[in-house]
Amino acid sequence: MNNTSCQKSSLLRYLCPFSFLFLLTACAPPKNYDLIFRNGTIVDGSGKPSYIGDVAISGDTIAAVGRLNRAVGAVEVDITGLIIAPGFINIHSHAEADALPTAVNMLSQGVTTEIMNPDGYGPLDLAQQMHTLDSAGLALNVGGFIGFNSVWMETVGMENVRPTEAQILEMLQRIEKGLEAGAWGVSAGLDYVPGNYATTEEVIAVLKPFADWNVVFSNHDRVTPESGFSSIAGMTETIGIGEAAGLIPLITHMKVQGWEQGNVDVILDRMKSAKTSFPGGAAADVYPYLAGMTGLASLIIPTWAQAGGYEVMLGRFKDPALRKQIIGEAEKAMELRFGGYKGVFLLDSQRELGKAMEDYGLESPGETVIRLLEEKDQGIIARFGLESDLIRIMQHPNASIACDCGASLSERGHPRAWGSFPKVLGEYVREKKALTLEDAVYKMSGLPAKTIGLRDRGTLQTGQAADIVVFDPATVIDRATYQSPTLMSEGIVHTVVNGQFAWQDGAATGVKAGKGLFRKKRH
Repeated sequence: MNNTSCQKSSLLRYLCPFSFLFLLTACAPPKNYDLIFRNGTIVDGSGKPSYIGDVAISGDTIAAVGRLNRAVGAVEVDITGLIIAPGFINIHSHAEADALPTAVNMLSQGVTTEIMNPDGYGPLDLAQQMHTLDSAGLALNVGGFIGFNSVWMETVGMENVRPTEAQILEMLQRIEKGLEAGAWGVSAGLDYVPGNYATTEEVIAVLKPFADWNVVFSNHDRVTPESGFSSIAGMTETIGIGEAAGLIPLITHMKVQGWEQGNVDVILDRMKSAKTSFPGGAAADVYPYLAGMTGLASLIIPTWAQAGGYEVMLGRFKDPALRKQIIGEAEKAMELRFGGYKGVFLLDSQRELGKAMEDYGLESPGETVIRLLEEKDQGIIARFGLESDLIRIMQHPNASIACDCGASLSERGHPRAWGSFPKVLGEYVREKKALTLEDAVYKMSGLPAKTIGLRDRGTLQTGQAADIVVFDPATVIDRATYQSPTLMSEGIVHTVVNGQFAWQDGAATGVKAGKGLFRKKRH
């Protein structure tokens, strides 16, 4: 045999096994899935660059991601030109129980999971809360925090008194019960009564036994007259409590308010230098608006005047000396927090506070607030910030996007309840280029999941729960305004919850595939 023949024989021996393997692969039956999205631009929620590919679903699980040429789906959807991403996770949800079976305002934004009981409130029996919600049917997934304010209220009450050692122990036990039941962390609203009555040291004492749980301490920061209504001081307190107690500090609906506008780098630097178990220091969530929504009394009437509840507060208004003092302090709060009465919009009557002053024939905004509260308790839109500060916060590597809203049937409210997530994608990604598409999706999915320890959602990976959003990057945008807060956003094409279409071709399907989500116990 000549050398050429030997070389051919060796080459055949080398190629044959691979040829045989190729033939086996070519002849192998195609894999079957329940649903395949074809030819989408995959933004997987990790922050990595996007790529073109397919996503296959079996049951409630992502079964395969990539070029699935030999796969067959019982249902196949061509999404050429569209983005496919993990369903968005709202870690600051004020969802209304009766809206969760439909959740149209959230599904139309691509949200598939809501974490409830923010700002320190919510039921103390988390298991019962989730069971009740699940029994009515859920259009999306829900989980909950255990609320510090609710714990304080149940244990200490609504008066500004110091807790006893026995009450500290009782609060510890209530929080432990909530965490054992699957709470995703502890929320607080130290700006609100009665959480406002707790000293920093008392909050730390209640939380410190849970240092080894690796959970978040999510706090609506305390902004006080003593600090000159400094939001930076309040956020610094949140970081300090997390550091001292050993929990991950989560500055919720982060903002730099009033007279401190333009100084956002001060608090961002403090976040970075925080000594916590979370990579990069402290965490935050933020919504893409320059105004918030709260109660008329909550952040304007001094906390000492709110002690004991609404009816007791109304009684204090009747005392001429107290009324004068409350008016003075309320006007100072409005000036330093919202830039004065022009920063306040009344939700119930859909008018500016300045218009209400005219209607009452008053020159005092503080007296006007009291008159309004004497009629009824009511909500407000409160303006507070600069867009440059907002963008810097959104760009921080540990800042998730969350809407400070939730599933709602209300016709009045804040436009964030209908527009937050599309607003980020349309305005701050496509138009203003403040965020890349990959980073924005990460901040709506992978990062919030990482922040609270939600391990089976937040990324488009094999084995993850099939919570998915498909949207058009060229058209996605919010439409809701402060005057028309329930206008639906555009550009969200499909929202899939646990493998089922909850929002399909721009409309709700009525499918209730949501689940109650519980954090695993530490043991």
